[in-house]
Amino acid sequence: MKAIKSSVGRAIDQPDPKVRFYLFAGQDEAQSRSLAMRLLQGLGAVKFEVAAAALKASPALLVDEAAALSLFGERRLIWIEPATRDIEDAVAALLAAEAVESPVAAIAGALPKSSALLKLAESAPNALAHTAYVPEGDEAARLVADLGRRVGLKIGAPVANRIAEACGNDQAVVMQELEKLALYAGASPHSPKELEHEAIDEIGAESREGDFLRLADLALLGEVSELADAMGRLSGGSEAIPAVRSLQRRLLMLAPARARIERGERIDAVMASFGKALFWKDKAAVERMLRRWSADDLATISERAGGLERRLMFSQAPEQEALAEELLTIARRARSRA
Repeated sequence: MKAIKSSVGRAIDQPDPKVRFYLFAGQDEAQSRSLAMRLLQGLGAVKFEVAAAALKASPALLVDEAAALSLFGERRLIWIEPATRDIEDAVAALLAAEAVESPVAAIAGALPKSSALLKLAESAPNALAHTAYVPEGDEAARLVADLGRRVGLKIGAPVANRIAEACGNDQAVVMQELEKLALYAGASPHSPKELEHEAIDEIGAESREGDFLRLADLALLGEVSELADAMGRLSGGSEAIPAVRSLQRRLLMLAPARARIERGERIDAVMASFGKALFWKDKAAVERMLRRWSADDLATISERAGGLERRLMFSQAPEQEALAEELLTIARRARSRA
């Protein structure tokens, strides 16, 4: 069955024992992951990870794991991330099984409406599917305020909007920032504190976000030497994922604009349409990017960036090295087009 935004919270905080498969899909993977973690807490369970590739090779494995009794008697939530079309047969078998001991949660990212996995989860009475969209505007500010209450911060709308914008409306980045701000303010759920602009000025995300976006721009502009120097100044691998997400946000701005140019619109008209959404200091750089990259090129880079983010999250590879390799590859290709 399909869970809308207003009902999904209750469905995961008070899980129905009849539901054995939870599909969390949509562009906002951080929100999906957060919902899956709430489900884990609602079940009072421990996470047991199964790889999608293993289920492709043996679809019956999912039923076997879901039916198995825990060795130590604790409740389990079988966790699949990232979930791909490789798990469709395994999920169909799970939903048709006579009985299971453990439910399954799958985090799938954006899925087309034609996805067999999405249709399966939305139509089955013993499954629940929810699609998470990236929040915007007032909704993003409300999300920041709600997350702030969890760590003891009382956040007004202007401050919430500022945090949401600085973090690119990414729930995982927002939560990391709020935890840092709560520690700085000495706030907790039992001792809430008001969050003011001054605290963000001291330790907020905006300067770091600007640094990450600069890395993306240097790569897309082909500034190989400057990019290498900037990468050398990163403090550690924990900054790799925010840097990749900054690249993805820049690509989300460029891709539709470049598509308009290829349909025949003048580049000056496309640039003018950005209005205040584009900082004036960035306009010249963005115009150079639009002239340098085709829509197909931008789509390829976006696909590679998504793959890099998944590798950074789920592999043991050195994060900063993987980020540097990808950004320098983009920069070298951009330079060859200059």
